[in-house]
Amino acid sequence: MGKFDGLLLATDFDDTLYDQTLHIPQRNIEAIRYFTGQGGYFTVATGRAHRTFAPYAPLVPMNAPAVLSNGAAIYDFQNDRPVEQTQLAPSAPRDLGAVMERFPTLSIEAYHGEDIYVWNPNAITLAHMKKVNCGYTLCPVEQMPTPWVKALFHQEHQVLAAAREMLLAGHGDKYEAIFSNPRYLEITCKGSTKGGMVARVAELLKVRPGHIYCVGDNQNDIPMLERSAIPFAPANCAQEVRAWGARVLCHCNDGVIGDVVEILDGLY
Repeated sequence: MGKFDGLLLATDFDDTLYDQTLHIPQRNIEAIRYFTGQGGYFTVATGRAHRTFAPYAPLVPMNAPAVLSNGAAIYDFQNDRPVEQTQLAPSAPRDLGAVMERFPTLSIEAYHGEDIYVWNPNAITLAHMKKVNCGYTLCPVEQMPTPWVKALFHQEHQVLAAAREMLLAGHGDKYEAIFSNPRYLEITCKGSTKGGMVARVAELLKVRPGHIYCVGDNQNDIPMLERSAIPFAPANCAQEVRAWGARVLCHCNDGVIGDVVEILDGLY
């Protein structure tokens, strides 16, 4: 028996667990090991797909299935098997293609299985692909194979906000469209969010809703922060997360998971 038995701690990856120097602070690793050693479940809920997160999974001492693709998938890295996955509607190439016609500076990434397809790449897209360290296939939207697990639009925030408004006005019954960065708009099927999938992981582990704790830095984390008994965020979080009401802790570079576990240590 441990003091954290029956608790689930879920964290965003980039700019939360994984810092802005592209490392996981040792303080985070030590805090996670203490938390899981005392019976807690620890996992990551990330916008990254399996292909772009799998190289980093061995660096994280998770003992619970991870949420991937911004809430479109659950993957058990301990047993190397998918648990659940949702997909975009078959009409996604047509629906998102129409948005790109209206906003021709948009770039798109589409995820089909383990493959990444890109069209109209811009500097934001190229920087993103460099960060995730993955290759991709350049392909017109209408020729990309389906189904897609998720898609991303890349452009400056003002353009993305207008593109989001158009997509949801016409197809809000089919898609979630949420910012994971001011210049990244994540698109998953309706109902597929980090919050929904973190709740599903808790259900699989028989963790009660009031025993879920989450930490994240951006707008796409708010659905899971809504599920958290105490919603936590690093000091580098987006203003939208701060304004929403997350409890702001230290900067991700200083090991924010350490702050979270210290708080839980005091509570339990």
